[in-house]
Amino acid sequence: MGEGGSPGWRALAGFWGVVLLALALTAATLAWLGPPTPPPTPVAEAASEAEAAPARPAPEPAAPASIPPGSLSPHVDPALVEPSPDGPLPRIAPDGRAPMRAYARPFDGGDRRPRVALVIGGLGMNASLTEQAIVALPPAVALAFSPYSRFVEPLIDRARERGFETLLALPMESAGFPMMSDPGDRGLLSGLPLGENLSRLEWLLARYPGHVGVVGALGPMRGERFAALAEPFGAVQAALAGRGLLFFDARPGAAAPARAPGRSIDLVVDEPATRPQIEANLAALERLARERGAALGYVGDASPVAVQVIAGWAGGLESRGLVLAPPSALVRLPPPGAPR
Repeated sequence: MGEGGSPGWRALAGFWGVVLLALALTAATLAWLGPPTPPPTPVAEAASEAEAAPARPAPEPAAPASIPPGSLSPHVDPALVEPSPDGPLPRIAPDGRAPMRAYARPFDGGDRRPRVALVIGGLGMNASLTEQAIVALPPAVALAFSPYSRFVEPLIDRARERGFETLLALPMESAGFPMMSDPGDRGLLSGLPLGENLSRLEWLLARYPGHVGVVGALGPMRGERFAALAEPFGAVQAALAGRGLLFFDARPGAAAPARAPGRSIDLVVDEPATRPQIEANLAALERLARERGAALGYVGDASPVAVQVIAGWAGGLESRGLVLAPPSALVRLPPPGAPR
């Protein structure tokens, strides 16, 4: 074979060179022109497609806030609560029913015997003592629970199952505050604006709905200083009445509440909290009931001794011609649906 190769091989190489050159030119031309432009959609066709597409539904208006099902105790009437940022607040139902009647323990109003009523306070913070009170005491006494108690709902439910009237112990500024007594971080204080006290009141009431009313707390939350100021104290009473709640003033002999259904207590049973003194105070309560027709005692801080003494005392009350009545039976309740 010669130096330049045979004529046939030269011709073949020239042919493939021309082919490769043509392919390169074609690729360059397509790159310069870019992708083809799609034909425009006719206006009529576009309109028909828009009509055929399903319309997106308008957002529904937000439903009014309500209490989630199952979030309330079975002993709480859903019609007697309303939602709030703090929890379910007691209220008067649209049909006029109020907690002071709905949760009151039944009592024969025709019973003419002298009536003795007792409120047992200081419950909820000590679960075992609270359980002892629920089991040992007669259901005609009322049980008052601290709003600062935690995980107390099962105990309150148990009390309601036995038929007790329950109350919320309301913490208010006492005469010794701030040096000796502290009503807690939600206590009602004389130095706070009225709006802040009413906001605190709502927080307190929202702890455990289903109470017949509230009672002033004893001990460091007794509230003498707060109750001495007519306007904030009156505004709190009005707020309670507006929610259909009773108010029991923990100061013995104080005037009846001016702006809420209720009354003051007549005697503190456990001051001092010794067996002989508790027994003597219960006897004094009986004498007051005979003289006035009714008397209300308050055990401000339940103790095993107080529970034991009261359970024994109550067992013999009828034999002495008196009847143990729930505190609501000592209050003249406004008629259902009366103006608030």
